[in-house]
Parts: sequence; structure tokens; C-alpha cells
Amino acid sequence: MNLTAKGVIGMKMKKLLRLAMTLLVASGIGGVATGHNPVNLVHQGATNLTRSTTTEAATMTPPSEALAKSVLTPAVTKQLGGSVQWNRAGAFIINGNQPNLNAKINAAPYAVNRLDDQGRAWQGDAWLNKSTRQYRSREETGQGRTYWRPKGFLQASHLANGPNHAYDRGHLLGYALVGNLRGFDASESNPKNIATQTAWANEARAQNSTGQNYYEGLVRRALDQNKQVRYRVTNIYNGDNLVPSGAHLEALSADGSVAFNVFVPNVQPNIRINYATGAVTAVKP
Repeated sequence: MNLTAKGVIGMKMKKLLRLAMTLLVASGIGGVATGHNPVNLVHQGATNLTRSTTTEAATMTPPSEALAKSVLTPAVTKQLGGSVQWNRAGAFIINGNQPNLNAKINAAPYAVNRLDDQGRAWQGDAWLNKSTRQYRSREETGQGRTYWRPKGFLQASHLANGPNHAYDRGHLLGYALVGNLRGFDASESNPKNIATQTAWANEARAQNSTGQNYYEGLVRRALDQNKQVRYRVTNIYNGDNLVPSGAHLEALSADGSVAFNVFVPNVQPNIRINYATGAVTAVKP
């Protein structure tokens, strides 16, 4: 084979690799805020692990109703500000699924983060359209792996009976939704946008296992269809805990075709969490 032929083949292979990464990001997996390398079952705050595969994220077993409700303390329920109904797929419907948002906005796309009064990643608030949508991988945009850790990120890995690791670097506003918005830090080391979140709560994306990625998928598809979407994610903390009890997600498109108000509990069937510190204990589901 001559050098010219080899060069053509090499260019084709690079294009195929870029296409594969683009498809992963478009599905949401490329924007999953995690990073890990397998270690023994110990708490490893600085260790990066391999993110769950696309298949694993789509087939994760949801928590039981009892486990999901274990984080619904009176303080957490009060912050949710409405009725709380189990959706039979790991999460809760808030206030009849009606978001408390205004989508009648005449403004350019924006995304802002807010810390709470204890400096914890608290809220991401955005007005999105297709221009904010990121289809490139983190590696392509220079926002890939990181050793930075959010509060309470005491990693445990080599877990059985579910995701093989406890935690992801969980985002408020996901990379695939806002990663193309100029001036917004969509990296995995933005302390205003990243908190400690279980692999299930972050990655699960099936109709019978509705983690945050499932609901983000509804927004991604709306943006792909050139819709405008008001989107807000609020981490709910119980008292002074370092690890949030869950994420309160609200979305409303300008045409009303996308509307949800849900709470994704920060739990996982194969672990128990000390939310005050982030310490993890492995259990059998």
C-alpha cells in the first residue's frame, strides 16, 4: 500500500472516531459528569473511574420506593414546595408535574449557577435553544477528565449488584445542554455546577429507571427540534450535609410540549450514603 492510500485510510478512521464520539455526546453519555479508574472498595476521593457504558446507563435498576423515600425528610419535602408522588421508576413527580417556570422570554440563551449560603452547588438556571447544545465530546472541547472533587466525593468502587462505582461528578446544567454556550463553564471542575451524585441518579435514562439523564434527554430532544426551553435544576440538601439528598428538575418549553417537575433522589440500590460526610457502605439490593 502506498503512502497516499495509507493517509486516506487514516483520515477515514479519524472521521469515524469523531462520529462515534459525537453520537455518544448527543445521547447524553458523553456529557455525563464522571471520571474514574477501578480501585478496591474503599473511599477514594481523588480517584477517577471509568463512566458507565451506554448500555449500563440504559438498564440501571432503579431504587425501591422505600430507598427513594429515605431522603424525603421534612426539610427536603418543604424545599420541594409541592405534592410529592412516586413515579414507580425511581423518582418523584412534584406538584402534579407542573413546573414553576416562565417560558415566555424574549432574550438570548443564558445559563447561570448559584451557590447556597454554605458555598454548596445549589442551582443551575437556563434559557436554552439549539445554539447552546453541545454535540462534541469533552475531549474535543478540552473539558475532559479532572481530579477536582466536589464536597463529599468519597468514592467507592468495585461494587457489585449495580453500578460498579458510587459517585459521579454530578452536574446541575448538563454538558450536552449548555456546553456550546459561550462563557459558561461546563467542565467537570466547576464548583458552582458540580456536586456529588450517585451513578444511578446521574446516568440512568430509561422509562422504568428515571435518573437525571432521562429527563435531560427530553430537553436534548426538544433542543434538537429547534425548541426553546426554560430549564432549572436545584440541588436539595438536608441541613448541613455535604451530599445533596437529590436534584429538583423543572423544564418548560416555549410551545408547552415539554413540561416536567420532578425530584431525582440521590440514592443507589447497592450502596448506603452518609450524606453528612459522603462516606459510602456497600450493600446488597
